[in-house]
Amino acid sequence: MFFKTEDKNKNLDQTGELKLKDYDKIWTKFCFLDESGSLDPKAAPFFTVGLIKCSQPYYLYSKLVYERNKRNFHDEMKFNKLSRRNIDFAKFAVDSFLDTRSIWFYSYTLDKQGNYFQREFNGNPWNAYEQISIRLAESALSPNEILMLLADHVTTPKNVHYEICVKDKMNKKAGRLAMAGVCRFDSKGNDLLQIVDLFIGAINYDLKIATGIVGNGDKHKKELLRFIKESIGIKDFTGGFRNKKFNIFVDQDLKQRLPLQYKNGLNSRL
Repeated sequence: MFFKTEDKNKNLDQTGELKLKDYDKIWTKFCFLDESGSLDPKAAPFFTVGLIKCSQPYYLYSKLVYERNKRNFHDEMKFNKLSRRNIDFAKFAVDSFLDTRSIWFYSYTLDKQGNYFQREFNGNPWNAYEQISIRLAESALSPNEILMLLADHVTTPKNVHYEICVKDKMNKKAGRLAMAGVCRFDSKGNDLLQIVDLFIGAINYDLKIATGIVGNGDKHKKELLRFIKESIGIKDFTGGFRNKKFNIFVDQDLKQRLPLQYKNGLNSRL
């Protein structure tokens, strides 16, 4: 079972019971979604989908744009491209996210060789990508909210209709208008999608270290990973993590890969 957020705003009307004249009772939230670990099942063992939800992207976005111009830094932030040139700005972006109010991060990690992945999604990464996107959105949704999902562009097979399916299935599951629309575009033009990439890249990298997939590792990736873990107060991501700002889920199939010292100290499943 997927993790659930707390039951928020119990006394507010359900969106399905509201009329257009009640627009001031409806919260519209932006969600920024990205995936890490490659949709190719042979390319990487772990698959993580992450999502940032916020009311006003402007506040975080404008802070990052101002700092970019101040530093004359205009490169894309990607975990897999961390270097001496961009590590400081990546840390600034993480700090800026943590300092921003009314913003949340959700993620879900699967072992693509695990039993759950094979059983639940028939080993199909495209099906997993769609279904996990919906689960993340469901977890992020509050009773009085309508979400707008902005996802990083991924080239999909012709029979995959991600935008249509995610919106339709999300609204049917909620029994109301819960997802106003879904749009995918290149993350190079959006700093919030890039922050999602930093978080999910760090989660995947930590799991690779824990399971021995990464040897000595890359010093810049390890530096940002250490910075993120120290900033949110966690030893490692093997058991997931949850507080008021983060809801990070790691599937139990991954436990089978862990060395004994991790298994003995593994956090309970969220």
